[in-house]
Amino acid sequence: MSGSVISFAETPPAIMPIFPLPGVLLLPRGRLPLVLFEPRYVNMALDALGNRRVIGMVQTKGTAPHPVADDAPVHDIGCAGRITQYSETDDGRLLITLTGVSRFRIDREVDPVRGYRRVEADFGPFAGDGEEGKGVLADRPRLIDALRAYFRVKELDADWEAIEKTDDEALVTSLAMICPLAAEEKQALLETDGFGARAELLTGLIEMAVLEGGGSATDARH
Repeated sequence: MSGSVISFAETPPAIMPIFPLPGVLLLPRGRLPLVLFEPRYVNMALDALGNRRVIGMVQTKGTAPHPVADDAPVHDIGCAGRITQYSETDDGRLLITLTGVSRFRIDREVDPVRGYRRVEADFGPFAGDGEEGKGVLADRPRLIDALRAYFRVKELDADWEAIEKTDDEALVTSLAMICPLAAEEKQALLETDGFGARAELLTGLIEMAVLEGGGSATDARH
């Protein structure tokens, strides 16, 4: 889920399409695969492919119906990604991968085009998002112990050998994106500044989920 540094082809776009989805998180340098089949989002991806390949991922507020309503309220902060993989299926679906570039704040929403929503985006507050991450976990064993207990409680499988080989920032980014955390928890992870603070929040959320599930994060040490 996490990859090398990628940047905007030119300067950040002043206006860009947004893809509102509850519970879906994109972080800088993370990789998010998407399957698009609704006409508005197929249009969005095709237009993005012809114009800088940038799409902003944002979460809807509250419990959003499916499909998401055209006027569903969204959080002010999202993450822009570039389409780095693209293919089509015989039945008209688009398979794309977004690689996260930078977070942004929505200044205002502008008129939609071909069914999809667009915003004026301010990337200024997140100028450091494009820098290559070299974050180091203060307590990696604590996170791994919590993660083992969490996967056991959630009855999830994991490639522990691959996890052990993953560098700290890529691990935190990937876990924040793929773990089935609540939408508001994912939004909090997105809005948290600094690798250390995000890693600490993620570890705490995983430990809390383990406790709520009747387990203990320290069980994995024995």
